[in-house]
Amino acid sequence: MGTHPVQVIAVTGGKGGVGKTNVSVNLALALAELGRRVVLLDADLGLANVDVLLGLTTKRTLADVIAGECDLRDVLIQGPGGIRIVPAASGTQSMVQLSSLQHSGLIQAFSDIGDDIDVLIIDTAAGIGDGVVSFVRAAQEVLLVVTDEPTSITDAYALIKLLNRDYGISRFRVLANMAHTPQEGRNLFAKLAKVTERFLDVALQYVGAVPYDESVRKAVQKQRAVYEAYPRAKSSLAFKAIAQKVDTWPLPATPRGHLEFFVERLIRPAADTHE
Repeated sequence: MGTHPVQVIAVTGGKGGVGKTNVSVNLALALAELGRRVVLLDADLGLANVDVLLGLTTKRTLADVIAGECDLRDVLIQGPGGIRIVPAASGTQSMVQLSSLQHSGLIQAFSDIGDDIDVLIIDTAAGIGDGVVSFVRAAQEVLLVVTDEPTSITDAYALIKLLNRDYGISRFRVLANMAHTPQEGRNLFAKLAKVTERFLDVALQYVGAVPYDESVRKAVQKQRAVYEAYPRAKSSLAFKAIAQKVDTWPLPATPRGHLEFFVERLIRPAADTHE
């Protein structure tokens, strides 16, 4: 036992305000409902907001792990629906300026909890800073959240271009958030696909659209996830359908030659499996 691969999904988007945290939290809940053991990492290291969004109190955060004051296991907090959350620090400048060594230490620390986790969802910060890039590179799946505004498409394209050109990432999953109609989501994806096909050698895959839904705002005001507070809401049903798709994504089988989460689970020699 102890060698099952973990599905690692980085939720990102370039621009702030596209609803990445909401997508991360609700997707985590929908996957947990399918029976997966889900950990949600708040990777917005300097401006943590997953705990705030869910009204949770944190005693320790990733800042304590970085400072060597505790293990990653000690900062995990129980969230709704059986998900567990790794909270980041809020308003801590030093967390925004982590060195690449500290980033890799953080990524490697997750190996300690690999045995009791099926899916790790990473809610990245906005922008295309080093922190965002190192977390995205260390994941197996990149889920890009886009909305129907020109800046969202431009920023998503800039992020794809950077990750593709500088780091060789060539597959991106795209989710349209706050779409007013299913067609709007597909059009958004088509717009993004059109520019990427012209200038980059990447494969984009459309995951689906989460509809614009007032229930999301109501849930946020209550400091709850819409999936839990309003399970029959349009957006909750969309997250349910998206989670079912995500659950069929292939699991990683081989390491890709750079720092990634749970890499030791991909390179165990066959002899180890008979322990």
